[in-house]
Amino acid sequence: MQLLDGKIASKAVKEKLQQQVNEIVSSGKRAPHLAVILVGNNGASETYVASKVKTCGEIGFKSTMIRLDVTVSEEGLLQEIIKLNQDEALDGILVQLPLPKHISEQKVIATIAPEKDVDGFHPISAGNLMLGIPSFIPATPYGIMLMLEHYNIETKGKHAVVIGRSNIVGRPMSVLLSGNNQYGNCTVTLCHSHTHNLKELCLEADIIVAALGKPEFVHADMVKDGAILIDVGITRVADATKKSGYSIKGDVAFSEVAPKTSFITPVPGGVGLMTIAGLLKNTLKAYELRTK
Repeated sequence: MQLLDGKIASKAVKEKLQQQVNEIVSSGKRAPHLAVILVGNNGASETYVASKVKTCGEIGFKSTMIRLDVTVSEEGLLQEIIKLNQDEALDGILVQLPLPKHISEQKVIATIAPEKDVDGFHPISAGNLMLGIPSFIPATPYGIMLMLEHYNIETKGKHAVVIGRSNIVGRPMSVLLSGNNQYGNCTVTLCHSHTHNLKELCLEADIIVAALGKPEFVHADMVKDGAILIDVGITRVADATKKSGYSIKGDVAFSEVAPKTSFITPVPGGVGLMTIAGLLKNTLKAYELRTK
């Protein structure tokens, strides 16, 4: 069993990005600029946004964080996005999800200018991904592909089972793994809550991507020897033994599954770090497209 370490893989991506930013700035141009909008004070969202802003600083990106009260109206948030769309010194816009229930995530995503959609959620980005047209890839699936590339994981001809069909991870992940590219060319089965023979499908899988948000859902009896496990889940579970009062759990029961695998991602320290790497690569791409 080899650990697919997000710290190592993301460090390699960040070092490359930092080198590219240094070259841009030394040539007299401005650095790429990412804006992040945070609505309310959700603890997990606060952590994610802080990590994104910190990483921007580490590699030389400029970042702007916009905090809005949880009571902000949908129209108020949309107007804030429109202002950012019109800012020529800004390359990428990210609205941290989830949003309060009175705000439509679909309207928010559709309002972001497609050329600044570094989260890869806009319908145009999703359509281009489906058609195989170069576009912004949702950050988590993109990060997973970057991890496969970093560790040079052979995927061609393998059977991949993706558990979870969200537009953020599951669906785009199935498209990327089935695509005609170096770390794709898999035969993909996309599973969800209504899949009857999930265990049997998983036992046939060479690669399992668990992205359903249920802590320790995938157990050893669902995994064949030598499989590759990509754990996208990250759930806070109450734990009185921890100072914080909770533990972070993935969708895979790591301790029992890991010995059966050839490669596996840890939680934390795996896909989450690669998500930020994917986001920053999208931001640099947006900058390059906008400043040509």
